Amino acid sequence: MLEQPYFGRRLRKMRLERGLSQAAVVGEGMSTGYLSRLESGERRPTPRAVTYLAQRLGVDVSALSEPLGAGSLGHALAAACSAPPGTECTVALLRALQDDERADLSSRWQALWLLSRIDDRNGDYEQERARLGELIELSDLLGAPELRVRAHVQYARCLRALGDLGTAESAAVTALAIAREEDLEVADTLTALVTLIGVETELGRLDAACRHVNELERDLLPAATAPQAAEALWTASLVSHRQGDHTAAQNRLETALGLLRGRDDLELWTRLRTAATAAALEMSPPRLEAARRWLGEAEALVELTGTPVQGQALRALRAQLAFHEGRLDEARALCCALLSDDELRLPYRDRVRLAVLDGRLTILDGRIEEGIAALERLGHQATGARNMDLAAHVWQSLATTLAQVRAPAARDAVGSARSRR
Repeated sequence: MLEQPYFGRRLRKMRLERGLSQAAVVGEGMSTGYLSRLESGERRPTPRAVTYLAQRLGVDVSALSEPLGAGSLGHALAAACSAPPGTECTVALLRALQDDERADLSSRWQALWLLSRIDDRNGDYEQERARLGELIELSDLLGAPELRVRAHVQYARCLRALGDLGTAESAAVTALAIAREEDLEVADTLTALVTLIGVETELGRLDAACRHVNELERDLLPAATAPQAAEALWTASLVSHRQGDHTAAQNRLETALGLLRGRDDLELWTRLRTAATAAALEMSPPRLEAARRWLGEAEALVELTGTPVQGQALRALRAQLAFHEGRLDEARALCCALLSDDELRLPYRDRVRLAVLDGRLTILDGRIEEGIAALERLGHQATGARNMDLAAHVWQSLATTLAQVRAPAARDAVGSARSRR
């Protein structure tokens, strides 16, 4: 016999799946109060009650009383963890997560974690946010500080991808506080701090980000592994870049890239080169040769093993590179193709930067007022989202593009005045 509360959970789930009220299920042979106590787990079912309810639901008695077999969450987790690369495990995990009422909290946490990682790779950030919300609740119930930190860190990163920096900062602060209070290993503390620094940088809180970078380099980097140090230095390079110290930014970034080999962590290796390309294009003046090299390295790997979202991110960078190299037709074609893609799943920041590029191209095409209006809209949107770093990028791009347009006109006006003399 399936024990409570698992019996009650399964009974309620089967009733709701059939769209039945409690009164419709009990009929003349049982009270709704008794059924309610069974579903809540307050009463243990008798064999007679199980037989009656199975008949009313139109299922075999075993469907209510026996533990799940091959469809259990444990079985689905084992299959997912041992599956060859590229195997689709989402459906089986979801079904087991819904059906296995007896699964322990740790198994449910692991299943939700795997599903949230799949969502992240697919760029389905809204679905990932929902799963991570459940993960945080489960982490609190389990009382495991490591799981609490990891759930909050990933929640912060997901919210950052969605553009919700205020909530992301709160989640990152919580993760770091737990890691410090529980004196966790360097890996968890470092990841929480790196995540907070990234959020602070986008919020424009460079003083706080700089203090945290100093703490990172002083207290955590000496004990970090190569992949951990690479990600930390990459984040620190962003702070240097936003402060206008491009030399320090370049040194930190190149050190990070040198620490990591592709075989160490293919995903991080690709992310670092993607980030390095973006950083090189944002420098003043842009480091085009370095951007070409890093983008080419990332494209070669993504072509073999990457996800569609990674491919979109690299095409967006290819458009930015073409723009800076003066290949405006290529930049326009890439930009248009991405923005018209119904399956575009770039993070908020990358979407805005792509839309900024589109606005700049619109201005350079001669549709000046239309382009200005688009960029002003993006600037106000970024400011409303409290993303001061992104807002600054939008307004600077607008000013730079208008200067490009007006400079030839000013030169023509000066030339005409001289000729009249």
